[in-house]
Amino acid sequence: MSARALSLGGFVAGKKTKKAKGKKKRSRAASPSTEYNLLLTATLCLLALGAVMVFSASSTTQILSNGNLAESAFYLKRTLIFGAFGLLVMHLSARHGLTAIRRLTPGLLVASLFLLLVVLVAGSSANGASRWIGPGSLQFQPSELAKVALILYGADLLAREPKRVRSLQGLMPFLLVVGTACLLVMAEPDMGTTMVIAFSVAATLIAAGARPVDLGKIALVLGGLALLLTVVEPYRMARLTGFLHPGADAAGAGFQAAQAKIALGSGGLFGVGIGNGVAKAGFLPEAHTDMISAVIGEELGMVGILGVVGLFGLLGYAGLRVAQKAKDRYSKLLVSGLTSLILVQATINLFAVMGLAPLTGVPLPFVSYGNSSLMATLFAVGLILNVARGGGAPEPRTGTTSRAGKLRTDGGRSPARGRSRASSARKPKSGGGGGGNRGSRRARPGSRRRPSG
Repeated sequence: MSARALSLGGFVAGKKTKKAKGKKKRSRAASPSTEYNLLLTATLCLLALGAVMVFSASSTTQILSNGNLAESAFYLKRTLIFGAFGLLVMHLSARHGLTAIRRLTPGLLVASLFLLLVVLVAGSSANGASRWIGPGSLQFQPSELAKVALILYGADLLAREPKRVRSLQGLMPFLLVVGTACLLVMAEPDMGTTMVIAFSVAATLIAAGARPVDLGKIALVLGGLALLLTVVEPYRMARLTGFLHPGADAAGAGFQAAQAKIALGSGGLFGVGIGNGVAKAGFLPEAHTDMISAVIGEELGMVGILGVVGLFGLLGYAGLRVAQKAKDRYSKLLVSGLTSLILVQATINLFAVMGLAPLTGVPLPFVSYGNSSLMATLFAVGLILNVARGGGAPEPRTGTTSRAGKLRTDGGRSPARGRSRASSARKPKSGGGGGGNRGSRRARPGSRRRPSG
């Protein structure tokens, strides 16, 4: 075989090898990360568990109130419909870039604050609170949108101006916006959502690098305000005393907390079975919303509660890993804040049901019945998945660029000029006594150059 044939064969083989390597690299880049798969798996498992438990917790109540089986799946149908819309929102936010979301952040913030004002004037009231607006079955809570909008605004502001976290004065614009939103939410009244906003914003500030001294001052002020608002409102004071002394008024203020503990204790290790619980039959008010964790504990036992905690732990681990690997500061702060938002809600709900915190009316994310909460949480998960897929919204570069449009990396000098200086430095100096660069000058026309020596 000739040498030419051998060389041609080697060239073709090398070309095929390069193509195969390129395909492998593209396939690796296109495949989702481990964190992406963990986030998606935990979210879908919680959604499936939520659909089952909402039906189990609400069907008995519907049958007892209506007297027939016709409306036993009322809440399940609504959960499935809004869950499907929520998954569509999650898919769209996970696929499209964060740059558009970041650009829309001011509009979302203004819209959420405006709706918080509207709900105080023309909102629907239930159980002494005005939190919903909208017609019929399309009602939603503006506070759910406000929670996500505040995290988006905080991530954008602290990414554009990172020096703000160095002082309390620099953080004041962000704190004023958050404080305004919290006052509007407290006016509904809804102290549970206010606590969720406060804790998730605090987590965002910690991720941004805020000083512990400033965080301590903010916590001291918020703690004093929370205590004052609890003392001046009788029903909040009753919840606090019911938490501190659960057996003092088991038939009154401590009834719900006592029934939650009874339901958890009745479940034992493996529970009484799905659909076989009795706490939801009038003993647990709002069993399919705020107290659904007690129903899970009764029907699925400690194993079910540990499974829920494990799924939220998996989601939190994956979310924080995504924040750690994010490409830019905005993505890091956004994922940290949104992950904290979900975990804070889950922690407050589980602690309240277990008797480790006062009852606040915070739903369990993905699991409790609540269309607004479900849509907002799935939107937040979609944004986290976007970053997990490699998305980001970096700041526009403002450095000096060359005429070709490329960022200069040589201290402002053009490459040609740098090379000419380097080459002139390598040239040997002229032997004349008049200076090293005299011999390199071009002779003028008509002049003669003296011979050296």
